[in-house]
Amino acid sequence: MPKSLPLIDLSGEICCAPVAAGAIGDADALEVALRLKALADPVRVKLLSLVLAAGAPGLRNVDLIEILGLSDATVSHHLGQLHRAGLLTRERSGRSVFYAADRAGLAALVRVIDPNCC
Repeated sequence: MPKSLPLIDLSGEICCAPVAAGAIGDADALEVALRLKALADPVRVKLLSLVLAAGAPGLRNVDLIEILGLSDATVSHHLGQLHRAGLLTRERSGRSVFYAADRAGLAALVRVIDPNCC
């Protein structure tokens, strides 16, 4: 039977000191790993790339569906994973949902991996 991962609220700020600062605890390692896992899919990397390239206010979910040529359910699933990981923001406008890069979330993840970056 596969082992299920615990649920962690990834909507807040990223957890901890940089990985290079010393041994990271189990809970913090899991939180960082779950955020990175959200990027461990080619469709999600492409989605993030498209949203980053679009700038503000982001892209509508229907535009992303059209660009990728995937089903609404598939794109919504991947966007949801990136949003839960704190890498995308979303804002509803009528029947559309706009997705934009969460620059603070992305920067925080980069700082946890390499505080000397950028």
